[in-house]
Amino acid sequence: VAGVITIWTKGLSKGVEFAGGTVVIEQFDTPTSEEQVRDVLARNYPGGAQNALVQSYGGPAQRMIMIRVPLAGPESEGSLSQTAQQMEDALRKGNLSFKREGAEIVSATVGAELTTKGIWATALSLAGILAYISFRFQLSFAIGAVVATIHDLLVTFAFLAFFGYDMTLNVVAALLTITGFSTNDTIVIFDRVRENLRSMRRDSLGHVINVAINQTLGRTIITSGTALLSSLALYFFGGDVLRGFAFTMVVGIITGTYSTVFIAAAIVSFWKGSGPTRAAAHAPAASTQTA
Repeated sequence: VAGVITIWTKGLSKGVEFAGGTVVIEQFDTPTSEEQVRDVLARNYPGGAQNALVQSYGGPAQRMIMIRVPLAGPESEGSLSQTAQQMEDALRKGNLSFKREGAEIVSATVGAELTTKGIWATALSLAGILAYISFRFQLSFAIGAVVATIHDLLVTFAFLAFFGYDMTLNVVAALLTITGFSTNDTIVIFDRVRENLRSMRRDSLGHVINVAINQTLGRTIITSGTALLSSLALYFFGGDVLRGFAFTMVVGIITGTYSTVFIAAAIVSFWKGSGPTRAAAHAPAASTQTA
């Protein structure tokens, strides 16, 4: 709920890939603050500094600052946009010495196209999960997995809004990775539930699910813990380029782990209630074991 309110009131910040715009990363010869750059742009840049996003990039020792303007200017000389030229000219008028470390120019049309493709990629992945699990297991299992995955995505969007991360292609890649990670964990538990239904035919479905969760809990903790440590390493040591991806992965792994247990499996239990499941109805009779 807090995430929905935050996104509704403040919006989800879009990266240059989706919003369209011009981004330049400049490395200054001397330590330069964000306030100095904003002041120079306000005095010398034609559009002023009110529409430009200025923020530090990398560590303090690198002396790099990223400047982003929402709308991309027309290209000049085949590779350099007029907007980027104007920003750099404004910095030079302010007697700031620098060299360009990187630039990215995306038109509004390309940004809209990438937005549409990102939405379709996420929707098709969820549809594929629903179809596969329905075929491999049963519909209630598929509904539980999809609802848990949607929950993971919504919580991740909420944290991206809380901490002000831009929605970039790297973040979309992380979201799709989270979708696969969470689904894989869910299928492991569901597969154990199906196996237990054959040997625990007289037990309630809730008990069968609890046993399956406990049987796979060690595997879940080890797998999720390893992935979480790798994502934390990327977050702390991967640099600014990978920080959004790593942050999304950290949040997604945590939410994906608990949603598998507390949402996906719980929905199956609520859906089926106390009635027999398809797997139990077709399960072979358990052999009688002698003492």
